[in-house]
Amino acid sequence: MAAAVPLGLASCSADKGAENSLVIGGLPVTCNLTLPIACVAKATSNAALPAGSPAFDFQYNKYNGWPEIKESLMAGRISAGYMLAPLVMDLADKKIPLKIVSLGHRSGAVIMVRTESPYQHFQQLAGKRIAIPSRFAVDFLFLRKMLARENMTPDDIEILEMPPPDMPAALYANAVDAYCTGEPFGAAAEKAGYARPLRMTRDEWPKYICCVLTVREELIESRPEMVQELVNQILGAGQWLDAKPDNRDKAAHIAAGREFFNQDPSIINYVMDNPSDRVTYGDLRMIREEFEDLMQLSIQAGTIKHPIAYETYVDERFARAATPSAIPL
Repeated sequence: MAAAVPLGLASCSADKGAENSLVIGGLPVTCNLTLPIACVAKATSNAALPAGSPAFDFQYNKYNGWPEIKESLMAGRISAGYMLAPLVMDLADKKIPLKIVSLGHRSGAVIMVRTESPYQHFQQLAGKRIAIPSRFAVDFLFLRKMLARENMTPDDIEILEMPPPDMPAALYANAVDAYCTGEPFGAAAEKAGYARPLRMTRDEWPKYICCVLTVREELIESRPEMVQELVNQILGAGQWLDAKPDNRDKAAHIAAGREFFNQDPSIINYVMDNPSDRVTYGDLRMIREEFEDLMQLSIQAGTIKHPIAYETYVDERFARAATPSAIPL
């Protein structure tokens, strides 16, 4: 587990004041890909400025699971991070001072089965073991939607909660019959030849959102200009990623580095290309109805207990005022 780094501890540029540095927590998943791209692009832009010019500096800090990011945000060890949207709703409802300020991606979840398995429909998975990352994960809501289409419920299958990096090996060893997760943990097994997608959000739920940029309210109140610049960088990274295939290839090699995802770049490239809309980043609009639909699905799943007002967990001002940054990569 990566240790939490406090706000301002790390900086790409030694001559920048600590007060202008922000550490953002993220997971090594392609739904978080806009974050390392935004951080590297910002460092590149800063390096081109005249010496001593004021600039914000954004640092990616890798975590291995949502609970670790959640605890770091709750404790104030970090002031920003990518989080599961339903989890932010629940925390904000419990008076944890957090707000969603931007989306991080669209689509990007898959339900994988073994290549040689006979499974084509969920009815065939009745009584089988299916792994999910967490009951707060939107992947679980995706699984529930697919089950409901065949008049099934989660009670018809055996659900196991499992860290996504462990899922491909579990499927290979027949410890599970299927798994539902974000990329690149579906692509890793597919590229290796022993798994295939049963369903993908790109086909079944194209407006799917899961990972959202979340910041502590103290940061919004004390440094709104820093939050605005971060949102500008994330939106710029999203547009850049979807602009052309060459950008996605560059992104895969950047994100594969030890300081970011520490993964095989060919697997990240596989996610980017098979097909090209397996995960998308260009449309990061904050749409109230989509969040409210997600909240209702979470209520049905039992992870959220009652409706929560949109304004409780979202601060739209930065997305509304955003000017996507140029990405000089």
